[in-house]
Amino acid sequence: MSSPAARLRAILERPGILTMPGCHDAMSARLIEEAGFDIGFMSGFAVSADRLGLPDTGLISYGELVEQGRNICRAVSIPLFGDGDTGFGNAMNIKRTVQGYADAGFACIMLEDQVAPKRCGHTQGKAVVSRDEAALRIRAAVDARAEGADILIMARTDARATEGLEEAIARCRMFRELGADITFLEAPTSEDEMRSYCSAVEGPKMANMIEHGKTPILPAAQLENIGYKIAVYPLTLLNVSIAAMREALSALREGRQPDQVMDFESLKSAVGFPGYYAEEARYSGPSK
Repeated sequence: MSSPAARLRAILERPGILTMPGCHDAMSARLIEEAGFDIGFMSGFAVSADRLGLPDTGLISYGELVEQGRNICRAVSIPLFGDGDTGFGNAMNIKRTVQGYADAGFACIMLEDQVAPKRCGHTQGKAVVSRDEAALRIRAAVDARAEGADILIMARTDARATEGLEEAIARCRMFRELGADITFLEAPTSEDEMRSYCSAVEGPKMANMIEHGKTPILPAAQLENIGYKIAVYPLTLLNVSIAAMREALSALREGRQPDQVMDFESLKSAVGFPGYYAEEARYSGPSK
């Protein structure tokens, strides 16, 4: 069987834009695969919320993210992208992070140029490192890949918010020259800015579709026309799950049953009981 990275490379060669939902745990990743998507994305924002109940402000650690990622990758067969934040330190830390994400089963790691501790790209208070430091991070990641980490590298810049669009585009072009497989210019604020980025930078590019965020939410066909290869929806599942849980809790507090509840057989099926029972039955018969 080919590696997750090899499968992702093959998927990226196909024509058309890829829609990539975000997950925060093994169950949400399984639902992405069940729904027929080819790829998924482990969002640091979503994992920080799910695992710690804390905002995406650099509070979650490498160890917590890679452990969550290992469980997520084991739950599915589709290639997954993993949010690697800033790489968690200097060049040697970044190389270890890249290798750790590859070992966990990710097909691609996203690394960004924010000052640590980082923040969600659609919130206030961001700052980015110098262009030289940003280049060093991607060079270290590319070196880790060359030294055996079977994983793609997606290089992200948040410079649009602090240094302007031209600097953000220049960084993406630099990342490609250094060997990044995919670039991601975070939080352009208009379709014109999105077009400027896509026309100036070659190679696969990702659009971040955060509901009510800084970037316009555009249909997939329009994003493809602009020049994007991937449209990620990193927070949609977290968003709707929080809304559903709040609604259910409100119903219970009011003494009524929540509206959106699966029957127990459907719930058992969703979490994998039928497969477990079938596997268990293989070992329950008489030995020969």
